[in-house]
Amino acid sequence: QVQLVESGGGGVQPGGSLRLSCAASGSIFSIYKMGWYRQAPGKQRELVATITTSGSTNHADSVKGRFTISRDNAKNTVSLQMNSLKPEDTAVYYCNAEQFGLKYWGQGTQVTVSS
Repeated sequence: QVQLVESGGGGVQPGGSLRLSCAASGSIFSIYKMGWYRQAPGKQRELVATITTSGSTNHADSVKGRFTISRDNAKNTVSLQMNSLKPEDTAVYYCNAEQFGLKYWGQGTQVTVSS
C-alpha cells in the first residue's frame, strides 16, 4: 500500500501561482510513475501531468507552458508548480502514484482561481 498526502492548495487570483506537493509513504518501493490529476465540479477527472522515475514528463495541452511537474525520488515527493493560473484551472487536484500496475490516490487539495 502507498499513502499519498497533498499540500499547497488554496485560492489565488488569475495570473497568480501556486505550488502543490505530494509526499508518498508506505510501500514506496518501485513507484514507477507519479502525477497530478484534477476534477472540476460536474466534470470527469483529467490528467494534468505525470513524471516517471527516470524524469520523463507528460503535461496536458491545457497546462503546457504554465505548469511544471517535478519529482524528488530520494524524498518520494512530487510537486506541481502552477503559474499563470486561470479560472478554468479551478478544481480539486489529486496526487497519483502507479506501482506494479496499481494506482493510488491522495485525498485531493482544492485550487480555486478567482478574482
